[in-house]
Amino acid sequence: MSAGAAPPPPPGPGHADEAVAERLRHVLGPATVVRGTALTGGLYNSSRLLELDDGRRLVLKTAPPASAPALTHERGLLGTEALFHRLAAGAGARVPSVLHHEPAGPGTPAEWLLLTHLDGTTWEAARDRLAPADRAALRRRLGASLARIATVTGAAYGYPQPAAGLSAPDWPAAFTAMLRAVLADARRFDVALPASYGLLAELPVRFGRRLAEVSRPVLVHFDAWAGNVVVVRTGSGPWRLSGLIDGERAFFGDPLAELVGLDPLGAAEDDADLLAGYRSVGPALTLDTGARVRLALYRVYLALVMRVESVPRAYGGDFATWLDAWSAERVGEQLALLDVLEP
Repeated sequence: MSAGAAPPPPPGPGHADEAVAERLRHVLGPATVVRGTALTGGLYNSSRLLELDDGRRLVLKTAPPASAPALTHERGLLGTEALFHRLAAGAGARVPSVLHHEPAGPGTPAEWLLLTHLDGTTWEAARDRLAPADRAALRRRLGASLARIATVTGAAYGYPQPAAGLSAPDWPAAFTAMLRAVLADARRFDVALPASYGLLAELPVRFGRRLAEVSRPVLVHFDAWAGNVVVVRTGSGPWRLSGLIDGERAFFGDPLAELVGLDPLGAAEDDADLLAGYRSVGPALTLDTGARVRLALYRVYLALVMRVESVPRAYGGDFATWLDAWSAERVGEQLALLDVLEP
């Protein structure tokens, strides 16, 4: 859901950056890269599939340089991804294994992350090949996987990277910081908001008691849409869930926020298969008035993120036009819903 200015190509065969290539060789040991192929679909960090002479397939992700324009919450995203994958794996979710993470620093102009590769294809790419029964089974498995991830508890609420400065000891304070940060980003990048700054900034105050109903900072992927879900099949057999990728947008907060991230354009709480799978692991998930208020708040937040990031990412053409119109409509729709839920 996010895009950015193209960072320098990551190291691979024939790449001139021998300093970074040497670090990669140190991680790989005696194995060597025989082929490197750019991966599409990830729109902020660059990704490259590395094929090794010992048969392994790895994914190398490289962040844009620190000087590249970015939203406040986007500093240190690969560190967030490394943390997410380690914690999610410990909870029993299928995710890539973290082989190495290196933050930007002296001699390392851009943060990078080395992961194992999940076999299969994204749900988005396989969508037209999925029969209704395949989709129902996969949605149940996805729901169960996300519920396992939600068993992980963080030390604080909000984004985990200290550089972002967007964490707090309670969810109302953390969500207030997150929402107001993207509003400040809108001003910084001169992005027109779909509603008044004051109205949007005060939403966490107006609905603070509903945000306070969240009592545990659970791990939330927040970007588990079909492009970040990997599925696989053997021959003509049934499709299986290979795992989740791209955990860079993760935070600790309300487990309900996962429903917004995995279906950014729709309403995942209306998906009976997904909810059945989720409740098979996390039966306490409820959709009362307080939950629906919070879902609306998270939809406002995500729509604003998608709208504001379009400027530093330099979106253009029909997609930029669609995003501008859609985000305005989405925010207006959710604000109206909030007025109905709690006048």
